[in-house]
Amino acid sequence: MKKVHASCHCGAVEIEAVLPNGLDNLRRCTCSFCKRRGAPAVTAVTASLKVLKGAENLSIYQWGTGTAKHYFCKICGIYTHHQRRSDPDQCGVNLGCIEGEKPWEHEPIRWTDGINHPSDRRRET
Repeated sequence: MKKVHASCHCGAVEIEAVLPNGLDNLRRCTCSFCKRRGAPAVTAVTASLKVLKGAENLSIYQWGTGTAKHYFCKICGIYTHHQRRSDPDQCGVNLGCIEGEKPWEHEPIRWTDGINHPSDRRRET
């Protein structure tokens, strides 16, 4: 377990979260949204994520199933975190926003298959 502090570029938004596996599950996603964003994320426990500063400066983007919630600073535009559609009890925290972390030192970063997400498949009856 590791507690992290993260912020957007302009400093208007600050969050903290607990990473149950530290940085061991760092990854990027291939879904149509994340592949465009390209930011690596690490798993946090949703209940542990706290907005320390700037909740009023966060914008939420949702699409498709509406389950995932992607949070951005509405001042500088930086993606700070998202609530996952695969497991709403988990959040992804942008590695580049975590204090003291250097994303380039973690390459190569694994990719998760978000294109073929189970929520996107039609259920057979």
